[in-house]
Amino acid sequence: MSETRGRYDFCIGLVLAMSSSIFIGGSFILKKKGLLRLARKGSMRAGQGGHAYLKEWLWWAGLLSMGAGEVANFAAYAFAPATLVTPLGALSVLVSAILSSFFLNEKLNLHGKIGCLLSILGSTVMVIHAPQEEEVETLNEMSHKLGDPGFVVFATLVVIVSLILIFVVGPRHGQTNILVYITICSVIGALSVSCVKGLGIAIKELFAGKPVLKHPLFCILLLSLIVCVSTQINYLNRALDIFNTSIVTPIYYVIFTTSVLTCSAILFKEWQHMEADDIIGTFSGFLTIIVGIFLLHAFKDVNFTLANLPLSLRKDDRVANGTLLSTYDSFNHDEESSPCLGEIQSTESLSARRNGSLSAF
Repeated sequence: MSETRGRYDFCIGLVLAMSSSIFIGGSFILKKKGLLRLARKGSMRAGQGGHAYLKEWLWWAGLLSMGAGEVANFAAYAFAPATLVTPLGALSVLVSAILSSFFLNEKLNLHGKIGCLLSILGSTVMVIHAPQEEEVETLNEMSHKLGDPGFVVFATLVVIVSLILIFVVGPRHGQTNILVYITICSVIGALSVSCVKGLGIAIKELFAGKPVLKHPLFCILLLSLIVCVSTQINYLNRALDIFNTSIVTPIYYVIFTTSVLTCSAILFKEWQHMEADDIIGTFSGFLTIIVGIFLLHAFKDVNFTLANLPLSLRKDDRVANGTLLSTYDSFNHDEESSPCLGEIQSTESLSARRNGSLSAF
C-alpha cells in the first residue's frame, strides 16, 4: 500500500512539475506579446520606466500564467523528490524557445533544435532514474530531518559562504565576475527549496485537519523562505542587469540545480538506496539537460541550418582528399563562398552594432 501511494504521489509531482514548466514558459510569451503591442501603439516602454503594461490584458495573462506555474512548482515539491522537480524546471526554457518561434517569429536555429531535443531526452532519463526520497509526512519528522548534523553543517556552510560573497567578494568583484551573484542565488536557493518542501508538507497536514499553523517550525520555514527568495531575486536581477541573459540563464541553472541536488541528498537521503545504474542515469540525464540548455542559449544568434551542411561537407571533402581545384571549380568555389562571407560580415556588423562600435558603419 505504501509503495502504491508513493508511486501515486510521484506521478502527481511529475505532472505538477511539467505543468509548471508549461505555464512559466508560456508566461514569457504572453508578456512579450503584450509589451510588443504597447510598443506598436507608441506607449512608453517598460525599459524606459513606463508602466503602460499594467493596462495590457496580455501582460496580465502572462503574470497569471507565471503565478499558476509557481504554484504548481510549489505543490510539486510536496509530492516528488527535489532531485526530480528542480531539473525539470529547465523545460520552461524549452517551452519558451519553442513558443517564441511560433508566436514571436523568433527563429530557432539548428543548434537550438538539437538543444531542445537533448533537454527532452535528458528530462526523460532523469524521470526514469529519479531517486526515491525518505518519506517525510509530518512537520515533526521534518524538524528531525532539519536537525540532522549533516544538514546543519551544510546549512552553516551555505550561510557563511553567502555572507562572504555578499559583504566581501560582491562589492569588489560582483560587477566583473559573473559567478559571484549567480553563486549567491544558487546556494541560497538550495535552502529555499528545503523551506518549500517543508511548507508543502505543512499544507498537506493542514488539509488533513491538523493544527500546523501553531507549530513553531511552520513560522520558521515561512520566514526563512521569504528571506531566501528575496535575496535570490535581488542578486539574480543584479546578474541579469550586468551580464548577458543568454550566459546568466544556463550558468544559474547548472549551479542552482547542483546545489539543490546536494542539499536534497543530505536532507532527504535520496541517494542512499539508489542502485549504481540509477545514479549514473540521473547524472547522465542532468548533464544531457545542461548540454541542451547550453546549445539553446550559446548559439542562438548563429545562423546555421541544415541547408548549410552540404556546402560545408563538400568543402571538407575537397580538403580531406587533397583534390586540386580546376579553374571551373575555383570559380564555383568563389561563388559558393561569397554568400557565406556576406553572412559572416553581416553577423560581425550586427555584433559590432550591439556592442556600440562605429566600425561596423
